[in-house]
Amino acid sequence: MVSNDCVILGIPVQDGAGRMGCDMGPSALRTAGLITAITELGHRVIDLGNLTAPMPRPQPPHGNNAVHHLPEITAWIEAIGAASYAAGASGLPIFLGGDHSLSSGTVAGMARRAAERGRALFVLWLDAHPDFHTLDTTTSGNLHGVPLAYATGQGGFAGHFPQLDAIVSPTRVMVMGLRSVDPAERAALLPAGVIVHDMRMIDEHGVAPLLSRFLDRVAAEDGMLHVSFDVDFLDPAIAPAVGTTVPGGATFREAHLVMEMLHDSGLVTSLDLVELNPFLDERGRTATLLVDLAASLLGRRVMDRPTRSFS
Repeated sequence: MVSNDCVILGIPVQDGAGRMGCDMGPSALRTAGLITAITELGHRVIDLGNLTAPMPRPQPPHGNNAVHHLPEITAWIEAIGAASYAAGASGLPIFLGGDHSLSSGTVAGMARRAAERGRALFVLWLDAHPDFHTLDTTTSGNLHGVPLAYATGQGGFAGHFPQLDAIVSPTRVMVMGLRSVDPAERAALLPAGVIVHDMRMIDEHGVAPLLSRFLDRVAAEDGMLHVSFDVDFLDPAIAPAVGTTVPGGATFREAHLVMEMLHDSGLVTSLDLVELNPFLDERGRTATLLVDLAASLLGRRVMDRPTRSFS
């Protein structure tokens, strides 16, 4: 990684999801040993605690009646954007969610930080869903389904979400692990220039060559890399603690390989761990797996892995 300092910030937002429980995610990750795992790898941890839920911002009604919790999410995005920008001043920020709406703020904050440094921000979106709806196209109204469209400057957010200080070029975004894409998102992704690798691409080619090409480009452009890891990137058989389970996700080794390659690249400058819903977990197995994956990204090698008993 670019720094031995890791800045932890919990973001207990759940207003963007369709069910409650994601607000417990930051506590579950800490309880599962995230800070211990990071420090054992030789990194210094600065734990900023959890971001306090902001007061909802008054909003004009939106024309899409499906949209809900817009005042709450707008306030969260503004608060998260400022906090993530500050956390990126030094070290590697690790943002603990919370539902994926938080990435509207974390990506915005890191894009602002990258622009001030004269560098481009790249985004690796590890997710079963592209989260490329706008406020106009979402049919569920769940605003964890819009952050990537918002951060890349797609239309339909003006007058509601905060104005972006810096926009991420959609051509610098790679979405990996897709297996649930709505028609409106499908129609928007490729014309926007987003690099899309669904699970069939992973089945046919493997994660390594697909990810390697993207990382080579980040390095060639001296970019900063934000990684947004949604629990539903993983197959629900190994990670049940998510409210949006989609069968056929990444395996244990595929996910670890992604994180190991990211570590080897030395390119990652910020990380989201989102959509962990401890209420749906089984004895903490998903939280523990996320901690293990974060450790792989931060330098734990295959031969360093401990043997655990769950009996």
